[in-house]
Amino acid sequence: MPFIPHTETDIRDMLGAIGASDIEELFDEIPSSLRIGELTGVPEGMIEQEISRLMYERADTDGRPLCFTGAGSYDHHIPAAVWEITTRGEFYSAYTPYQAEASQGTLQVLYEFQSMMAGLTGMDVSNTSLYDGASALAEAVLMAVRANRKSKSRRILIPTTVHPHYRKTTHTIVKNQGIELVEVPYCSDGGNTVPDSLRHFEGEDIAALVIQHPNFFGILEEVDALTEWAKSQGALVVAVTNPTSLALLKPPGEWGEQGADIAVGEGQPLGAPLAAGGPYFGFMCCKQALVRQMPGRIAGRTVDRDGRNGYTLTLQAREQHIRRSKATSNICTNQGLLVTAATIYMALLGADGLANVARACHANTRALVARLTESEHVKQFFDRPYFHETVLQFSLPLADVMRPLYAHNLLPGYDLSKDYPEMGNALLVCATEARTPADIELYADHLNRIIQSQTAAGCPVQPKMA
Repeated sequence: MPFIPHTETDIRDMLGAIGASDIEELFDEIPSSLRIGELTGVPEGMIEQEISRLMYERADTDGRPLCFTGAGSYDHHIPAAVWEITTRGEFYSAYTPYQAEASQGTLQVLYEFQSMMAGLTGMDVSNTSLYDGASALAEAVLMAVRANRKSKSRRILIPTTVHPHYRKTTHTIVKNQGIELVEVPYCSDGGNTVPDSLRHFEGEDIAALVIQHPNFFGILEEVDALTEWAKSQGALVVAVTNPTSLALLKPPGEWGEQGADIAVGEGQPLGAPLAAGGPYFGFMCCKQALVRQMPGRIAGRTVDRDGRNGYTLTLQAREQHIRRSKATSNICTNQGLLVTAATIYMALLGADGLANVARACHANTRALVARLTESEHVKQFFDRPYFHETVLQFSLPLADVMRPLYAHNLLPGYDLSKDYPEMGNALLVCATEARTPADIELYADHLNRIIQSQTAAGCPVQPKMA
């Protein structure tokens, strides 16, 4: 939002209006012993032109690397209009809309966001956002335990194909509430959760099954079979999904015969920049039957006494609950500004535009994989279909390959060795619609030169790759 300073005349007029002689008088109740006095070492102020140049210079020192890393945060093109509109004062400085009569514009944006997310996920209801994708999954687990009244076990099946940060966050939030997260291993060939691997849980009391689709490896899961298994066991289904993928893939509300019960995910792909990790926002949708268990705000549409459309928060007046013991959540912080950006982003692109983005992402990742695996030292790890990221296996030590790529201003992917050490030298790569054929060629050229240099120098090579 543009900064418009007060002139000396403005300051005098405001002080005169409140009967103060100067600004210092506004703070006369603060004892002098608590005042810091002069700020030494602080340079003189700079004019707008100078400070803008300084900040651009500092930003440039970080470089502008080509990003081939996904793993939950994605480098998409964001139309200029998105943040130009989002940072208008009406949205940028708007207070949380508890007073409907003064917040119709904000409430309408939230309502439109909910409508779009319910349409994308194929669910009945959406809230207006949560803190981020990881905490949204934790909220969904808590919600599933409350909602599944037939289950007394408080056990949740969570495959290891779910984002490791999401699993860790969920464990941190629910571990002291008597909820058990039972991990389900992935198939070493396909990188997916095999429905038959759930058979030994049959007959046991399971509150819910979590399904991430596409999963952390970018692989497409057998969502219909997994959903049907969960329903046959009396368990709810919690879907974790990438909103961009939903422009092409079957939405959670249509998985199996009955669909998932709750759908959550990270909204960052919808118009939020990478921005050093945040702020982002989580989304949550659910079936109508579970709406009263849903945390966060819900904006509703009604008509006033003159028959005009009106918007207001519904079912609960605010997202923070005063009575902690009765709350659906104590951490359901919303991200209203990011939701505004996402709503504008989806409105600008429309259904066809979002589908085109998803197709371009998939095509670029296939082109990247095809180009990189031309080297005998790089192989595709899994043999199943993927969306816009997948795992590559290297015969060379991954750290020795990635270090020079960083030096060439490339972010080559996400090293899986810490989260999945059994995979060895495995790299999760991604190419969104923002990557060009020239970008992919540049990555491949640098990688090939690095591999040639490493092998010529006698770098140890893994004798056989899976």
